[in-house]
Formats: sequence, structure tokens, C-alpha cells
Amino acid sequence: MSLSTPRPDAVEHDTTDHGAIDHDGIGARIQRLVGAVEPRLIEIRRDIHAHPETGFDTHRTAALVVSELEALGLEVQTGVGRTGVVAEIAGGAPGPCVILRADMDALPIAEQTGLPFASTVPGKMHACGHDTHTAALLGAATALRELAPTLKGSVRLIFQPAEETQESGAQAMVADGAADGAAMAIAFHNQPQLPTGHVMLLRGASTASSDEFRVTVNGVSGHAARPHHAIDPIVGAASLISQLQTVISRNMDPAQSAVLTIGHIQGGESQNIIPDSCTFEGTVRCRSEASRDRAEAAFRRICQHGAEALQLTAEIEYVRGAPAVQNDDGLVDQAARSLTEQFGAPVSITQGTDFGAEDFSYFSERMPSIQIYLGAGQPGRDDRLHNSDYQPDERYIAQASAALTRLAVDLLR
Repeated sequence: MSLSTPRPDAVEHDTTDHGAIDHDGIGARIQRLVGAVEPRLIEIRRDIHAHPETGFDTHRTAALVVSELEALGLEVQTGVGRTGVVAEIAGGAPGPCVILRADMDALPIAEQTGLPFASTVPGKMHACGHDTHTAALLGAATALRELAPTLKGSVRLIFQPAEETQESGAQAMVADGAADGAAMAIAFHNQPQLPTGHVMLLRGASTASSDEFRVTVNGVSGHAARPHHAIDPIVGAASLISQLQTVISRNMDPAQSAVLTIGHIQGGESQNIIPDSCTFEGTVRCRSEASRDRAEAAFRRICQHGAEALQLTAEIEYVRGAPAVQNDDGLVDQAARSLTEQFGAPVSITQGTDFGAEDFSYFSERMPSIQIYLGAGQPGRDDRLHNSDYQPDERYIAQASAALTRLAVDLLR
């Protein structure tokens, strides 16, 4: 997942006083419970960081998670969505089920940090901070296990593989029943562009849908010196690529913008041969289902008819990926109250504007959901996600644990 940071100047308001009550000193108790295990959480994070696993191949990470959860006395389900892990913490009284989700997979990036716990696996790295996510959810599990008797309902812990791949781990886990019977879902993500201690909440769509396309333009090959004896697919592909820019500029509502990017094009083998075909690939990102439908329809129309106008044919492969994550307004308001009370500092709320993708959306399309953004920027550094030198501030791990715990507790009290 790659997210841009919401602009600090776009803050809707600071949540300075929402009447939140520290029930029975719950905030201080959460801080004590998380603080007691913080050194262990950092150890876990570094262990996972040194042994990154990508996609659905998160076997070692899942085994570590299972070991930690079983040590808490929890009953654990494995193999959910192939390599996902699920455990449920039952409260002291009946009530709704709240999902807390963390992703476990790394990226196919060669690490350049030089850290003593740097990746030991060539070409793989936790460059998006999912190692910190996994550790933070284990911290929340520890605290919630102690607080369980005070809860009216249950907390379902979901450790998910394959967030970074087009084949979605969230979708696979949902298909295996991970979301069944749950009333709400909560996810979170580290943000290196925000200082540690900063909490950002977004209204509306916090990410965009992620669709992929591959178009093969077919013509007739021939000698480059005799173009009239051929039908040139390279010229056709270039024409289509130019026309496809009008999907955004002339087909989409300017207030509901989208992104269409061509990331790869390939055609021909020699400078003096017009080839039989030319292929280009890319992605379309939208922040609403209506925009998504409109963009796909325009894309197909331009490719099909634009090719026909040049006596070419276009083979279109258009694959829909994860939809946009939609944050529930009620959960945004509750999170603002809970986290302001927990951390004693205002929480920023703004409107989502990002076009990155996140498959937590397969949960958010089934139930009220929220994704929380927590600052993880180290002083003096200018880190970015998906970078080979990415080094988040480990202090944020305990804050994430406390944030997840507090919101779950307040939702179930």
C-alpha cells in the first residue's frame, strides 16, 4: 500500500473537547498494559523485519503470530485466506463483534537501511511498515485480553497476508468467513510523513479503488519502408494512449476525479519492421463506485472504437481490484473522542484525497469501518513508504496498540 499524507492545512477541526470520559481510568490502564509489553513488541517487529515474506507466503510470520496469541491463552484459527490468522477475545457480556485488522506481508524491494535487523532475505523488505502493524496488533491483543471482562461483545483479531498484491489477502480471508458476524472493522497505517504522536482521521474514502488493464493492439506487420502495406499497431497504441487521457479530462466529474496511468508499453523487435501487435498496461484509480463504472466504460469505448477507426483491433483485459476504503462517519467521530482522550492531544480530521489502494476495503464494503493513520516519522528523517531506506519510528508501535485498544474498549462499553 502506498499512501500520500493528507495536507495538514486541510484539517476539518481539532477534537479538543468531545466530552469523552476516562472510564475507571481506562486510558491510564491501557498505557500501563501496553507499556509493559513495548520492549517485546519491538523485538517482534525486528524479528519480522529481518525475515520479510511477500504475498500469501507469510508462513513464518503467521507462525510467530500464532505463538504469541496462544501464549495469551487465545484459541487461534490458521489458514484463513490461505495464510491468515484469526483469534477472538470474548468480553464479559454479550454484544457486537469488532474486527481489528493488521497486514503481515512485505514488498519485493532490496533493503538499503543498514540496520542491524535489516532484511536477511535478498530482494524482500518491510518497506511499508507491515512488520510494525503486526507487532502493534499483538500489543493490542495483550491489553484487550486483560480488559476482556469489562467488554460487552468481542474483539476479532485478523492478521492478513497479501495486502500488497493484486490478488487480495483481505478478499481471501473474507471469503473464508473472517468478516462473518462482525459489526464493525478497524484498521490502521503508519505514516512517516507525520511526526510520531500525531493521529489523522479521514472522512469519506480514505483510499481509491485499484483496477489494472492490459490492451493489445493488433495490426498487420510489414516493412518499415512500406507502411501502406501494413497496419501499424504502434501508431494505433500511441493514438489510444493519447485519447485515454480524455477519460479523466472529459469523461469524469471534476469533483469526482480519478487517475489513469500507463506504466508499460511494448511493441516490435526491430527498427525496420512494423510489428503485428503492440501492448500497453496501466492502472485506473477512483474514489467512488460511480466514478469507477464511468471510467471503465469510457476506457473500453475509446480502446474499441479508436482501434477500429485505424483498422486495428484491441484486446482489452480490465481487472477490477480492491474498491475504495470508505470510512464510516460515526466511527470517525468515535475515534476522535476516544483517541483525544487516550493521548491527551487533539486528533486531526480531514477529507480523504488519496489515490493509493488498500484492500481493507473488502471489510469496509461489508460493515461500518475506519482506517486510522498514525505518525511514524523519525526526527531528522524524511521517510516515504515503499522506499528501500524506510525507517519508521518504533515508538509509534505502542501508540498504535493503545489506539486500537482504546477504540475497541469504547465501542464495547
